[in-house]
Amino acid sequence: MTNRDKRPLAVFDLDNTLADTAHRQRFLERGPRDWDAFFAAAPEDAPLAEGVALVHESARECEIVYLTGRPERCRRDTLDWLAAQGLPEGPLHMRGDADRRPARYTKLAILRRLARTREIRVLVDDDELVCADARRAGFTALHARWTAPSGELRAAQQREGRT
Repeated sequence: MTNRDKRPLAVFDLDNTLADTAHRQRFLERGPRDWDAFFAAAPEDAPLAEGVALVHESARECEIVYLTGRPERCRRDTLDWLAAQGLPEGPLHMRGDADRRPARYTKLAILRRLARTREIRVLVDDDELVCADARRAGFTALHARWTAPSGELRAAQQREGRT
């Protein structure tokens, strides 16, 4: 193990934690929801200053890990967006393209897997249910409240298992 391998992990969500999804919410507000358009617009997300600052601050002591409910098919766009924002490199964990479990279940499963070999210092996520479940499982979770909550995105995260 290198010193880098021994550093604790700081785990960051993307949508509405690091990336502002407000401009693409319109694709979720009408029926049927246009998921292809919603995810296709993600490269245009503006960075959220509070989240970006917290990633950089956390990177001084922790290895950064990105944990998103975005589907695997969005990997290239997501990696390109992270690099364009100047965010630290780190592993990116995404949901499988066919995985429709609520975000709180998919993310907690990944956190538990990561915790088998590394200390998780903090999870930062905008989803209050993800944070609550992480806390109940013994993780430190910071609820990212720097964007306006979206009922459409919350439904997508919890009932439809889409992001």
